[in-house]
Amino acid sequence: MRFQPLLAPFLIGIVFHLSVLPGPAAEAESADLRYFRELVETRNYLLGQPVSPELTPDGKAVIFLRGGARDPVLRLYEFTIAEQKLREILAPEKLLKGADENISAEERSRRERARQSLRGFTSFELAKDGSRILVVLSGKLYVISRGDGQVEELPGSGWIDPHFAPDGTAVAAVSAGELHVIELGSRADIAVTSGASETLQHGVAEFVAQEEMDRHEGFWWSPDSQWLSYQETDNSGVETRYIADPLHPETQPAKNPYPRAGTQNAKVRLGLVARGGGGTRWIEWDREKYPYLTRVIWKEAAAPLCIRVQNRTQQEELLLTVDPETGATRELLHETDAAWINLDPKPMPVWLMDGRSFFWTTERAGYWQLELHSVEGGAVRAITPVQPGFEKLMDVDESSRSVVTAGSADPRERHLFRVSLDAPSEPRRLTIDSGRHDAVFGESKKHFLHRYDLLDGRSGWAVLRSSDGGKVCDLPSVAEKPSSLPALELTRTDGARPMDAAIVRPKNFRKGQRYPVILDVYAGPNSKQVVARPERYMINQWMADRGYVVVTLDGRGTPGHGRLWERAIRGNFIDVALEDQCAGLQALGKKYSELDLTRVGAVGWSFGGYFSVMAAMRRPDIFRCAVVGAPVTTWENYDTFYTERYLGLPEENPEAYRLSSVLTYAKELRRPILLIHGLTDDNVYFQHSVQLAEALFQAGKTFQFLPLLGTHMVSDPVWRLRRQSRIMEFFEAELKPGVAEKAPPRR
Repeated sequence: MRFQPLLAPFLIGIVFHLSVLPGPAAEAESADLRYFRELVETRNYLLGQPVSPELTPDGKAVIFLRGGARDPVLRLYEFTIAEQKLREILAPEKLLKGADENISAEERSRRERARQSLRGFTSFELAKDGSRILVVLSGKLYVISRGDGQVEELPGSGWIDPHFAPDGTAVAAVSAGELHVIELGSRADIAVTSGASETLQHGVAEFVAQEEMDRHEGFWWSPDSQWLSYQETDNSGVETRYIADPLHPETQPAKNPYPRAGTQNAKVRLGLVARGGGGTRWIEWDREKYPYLTRVIWKEAAAPLCIRVQNRTQQEELLLTVDPETGATRELLHETDAAWINLDPKPMPVWLMDGRSFFWTTERAGYWQLELHSVEGGAVRAITPVQPGFEKLMDVDESSRSVVTAGSADPRERHLFRVSLDAPSEPRRLTIDSGRHDAVFGESKKHFLHRYDLLDGRSGWAVLRSSDGGKVCDLPSVAEKPSSLPALELTRTDGARPMDAAIVRPKNFRKGQRYPVILDVYAGPNSKQVVARPERYMINQWMADRGYVVVTLDGRGTPGHGRLWERAIRGNFIDVALEDQCAGLQALGKKYSELDLTRVGAVGWSFGGYFSVMAAMRRPDIFRCAVVGAPVTTWENYDTFYTERYLGLPEENPEAYRLSSVLTYAKELRRPILLIHGLTDDNVYFQHSVQLAEALFQAGKTFQFLPLLGTHMVSDPVWRLRRQSRIMEFFEAELKPGVAEKAPPRR
């Protein structure tokens, strides 16, 4: 047996809690457990709603995926708008024929990066003419004819990320690290790349692109279907991480290239190859200075192939056009930011069909703004003003000379607006009801698909008229309706720096009674938690109903309040976040007498877990205890693209990493914590919690540790129920009456 010196001490210094809850019969008598079980089995009542709906090119029908109300297996459906008729096109079980779905390790990783926990057909692609649908299941490709429902299995296996050629005559996909083209007429399978190895892949986005850039594709068809641009990823210089399966020590650990802060990234280059194969023409840019390939845009026939690249610190970005004949590039735009450059919610640029101008979004003036630029890159005019309210471009309608945008002056909500491209005018609001609105547009501009998650609890998809936003019909859903909505109050804190806040009280709330407070926290950049969407607070209500007030706050560093608000955290992950969360709690305590700020606990996951343990260590005057889920404890051990964006490079900014490290403050812990982490987490590695455990043990601190057999996501209903029940057991012990009379904080 090989002895692990790092593990030996912390196994002695912690208490493991693998809670055993009452069995099913006992749980049937518990209303709160029944409610939570319902929440997790319905995925907060979202299962059974349409997933990834898409309008057919003629605008007459909608193709979408859907599971059952408590069934996470997605099937393929078609809904005709005029007749409002639904038909099931294909179910996964018809293809599997009784076999289990086989998901490769590579596909599992891609789903983890996309936070995809459903099964069956997790995606589909509609051919440009709308006649056929492409799906992948258990690594096999299937083309479905919409007209007669015939299903054709394509040759090969192990496929990921398949896409139709724009002309619909071929499919490109990746298998075993190589990009292939399958000609649909002859069924010929042509490998258009070669040389893949354990460390070299073609046609697949690297880890940081998938995890942090929201770029999951690694190849792109040319508009004329004759060429493909593809990414080559060389991981030979990237550090390797190994993850073992504790239940099966006889199996070899999984190997993952993981570029942690300050270390070498994957080397990425972009090539052009003919549809029929042959030599690759490599695209030229200064990859040493601009190593990050963040976006590739190649959609309009009259517009050039465009790429966006950033430097290592993400403070410079170039928009380049590519000459496919030579691979040479030309600079179209150059953006800089002294802190960092955010990537747009919608990939930019978006070209007009004639290729003579394009849309661009920027935070250059302090808020996200939509601009129109000429083919030479120069600004033509601003489409939206420099003020809060614009979030992303949704659609361009050249026939009506207008665009649809999403956003709101109140960042807790999101609405849809139609904006003229010609004359300056007030945007016309297409959505009225308070909540969060989104949309999907197609080639036909008669209708669009409207996603709504409203403050009054209604949610789903509808077909709306583009002309006036009037409702045509709903997309059919089989989702269960919530038996009740959270007792939610959205507010803002008082003071010089107001913050968005959400408060959830018990359903049996009694005025005049004081309640312990749970801070449901994330507090990290690039994520807004206080939103006008009741579904977000379903589990908060479950916690509140056990005798708490649950609070959520968005302080500086979060999006929606402008560039300066968001960039305030540059160089230090914790001080501003901690200052704002504490100030927000104190402001709410003055406004709402029911908040007992002598009994406050924090709970968070990922960055929220990082924050919650820091809160327990550094502000014991505010926080009595903390639940610490999958925390990043040493930022030198988190990935490059995320960490260096905010803290800079470790060798250039060592103090930023020291100040932001949990281990710097481990000796200061005087409050109880419950540490939770998945043993096979490949995003925030289990290493982080082990480092924290060892530091606390050596400092003589006691704590509780709940290791889970899982990854960064916890989607299984039973696991979620057990974990959440364990969390509430911890809060019951630390925050309920009698705790205030306990011995002084431990030192």
